[in-house]
Amino acid sequence: MNTLQLVLAIAGMVVVTYGIRLSFLVFGHGLGFPAWLERALRYVPAAVLTALIVPMALAPNHAIDLSPGNAYLPGTLAAGAVAFFSRHTLAAIISGFVVYGLWRWLV
Repeated sequence: MNTLQLVLAIAGMVVVTYGIRLSFLVFGHGLGFPAWLERALRYVPAAVLTALIVPMALAPNHAIDLSPGNAYLPGTLAAGAVAFFSRHTLAAIISGFVVYGLWRWLV
């Protein structure tokens, strides 16, 4: 692949990617979702975050590990508890890192 083909390929990808995104900004104001779909879409961020975090916390080495040596689990539980009770994202992240670090250091 020569330089011209590479530049054209990248330019084509940019046009397609931003064309799709721009179409929703330009024409999307007239679109509406049904009420049931809007209610269901509220749970998507929590579901995606759970799908990313839980496997890593429970199986950091590709096998379920509930032993005291798994520092990911108490860090995740602490971050979840702080997030639930305080509703403060930064506090949850910091508390998760602190518990994880202390657990790795002490255990």
